[in-house]
Amino acid sequence: MYSCIIIDDNEIERDAIEMHLRKIPSLNILAICSNGIEASQILSTTPVDIVYSDIDMPELSGMELLKSLKKQPLFIFITSFTEYAAEGFNLDALDFIVKPATFERIFKATNKAIEYLELKKLVRKEPQQQADNSVNEDGDDHFFFRETKGITKLKYDDVIYIESMGDFSKLFTRNDKHIVLVGLKNLEKQLPSKIFSRVHKQYIININHITTLTNHEVHLTHNFIVPISASNRQELLEKSIDKKILSRFMK
Repeated sequence: MYSCIIIDDNEIERDAIEMHLRKIPSLNILAICSNGIEASQILSTTPVDIVYSDIDMPELSGMELLKSLKKQPLFIFITSFTEYAAEGFNLDALDFIVKPATFERIFKATNKAIEYLELKKLVRKEPQQQADNSVNEDGDDHFFFRETKGITKLKYDDVIYIESMGDFSKLFTRNDKHIVLVGLKNLEKQLPSKIFSRVHKQYIININHITTLTNHEVHLTHNFIVPISASNRQELLEKSIDKKILSRFMK
C-alpha cells in the first residue's frame, strides 16, 4: 500500500481526483488539501509516497511547494495550464496531467509512480549493482547494461526509445521493456549520439525508428509516440533530418 495526498483549491477537481484514486487498491489517501500551505504542513511531518497536486493555487503553488520540500515525494501535477509542463519536468516531477484528468490517465501515472517506488526498494536491497551500470560505445552494434535481474545484452537498433524514471530509465523495444539502473542524463552521455537523440526532458529516441515528426510529437515504429520540445525538435532537424530531406530543386 502506497500513501498519497491530493492538493487542489477547486473542490470539484479534488472530488474527481479522489474518486479516481479510490478505485486504485494499492493507494491509501492520507489527506485531501485545498491549498499548498495545508499540504506543506502534512508533508513536513508525515511520510508520503505520491502527491497529486494542482499547480496554479493561491499563496503557494504546486511548484513552489515542491521546491520548498527538503525530502521530496513523487509529484504528479494535474493542471489546466499546459505551459507549466516544461518547468514541472525540470523540477523532476514524475508526470504531468492536463485537466480534466481521466481515470485512465491517473491510473497510468500512478502505475509509473509505483513502478519507480518498487525499483527503489530493489536498489536498496542490491546496492552493489548501482556502481557498475554503464553503456559503453566501443564500435559494436550492441551494449550491456545491468538491471535488477542481472546483466543484459541489447542491440542499439532494438531500442526504440528510452523514458526517464528519475534515478532510473526504462528502455522500450518492440516486445519488451527493461529497467536500467542509470538516469537518463548519464545514458545520454554514453549512448552513441549518431543513433540516439534527446527529444524531451524525459525521453531519448532512436532516430532510426522515426516514422513521422510533428510540431509536438515524434511517431516511432511499432506505434510508439513520445512528446518533443521545441528546442529539441530544432536540434533533431539540424542534426539528423534536414540532411536527408529530399529537395524540390537541385543546384
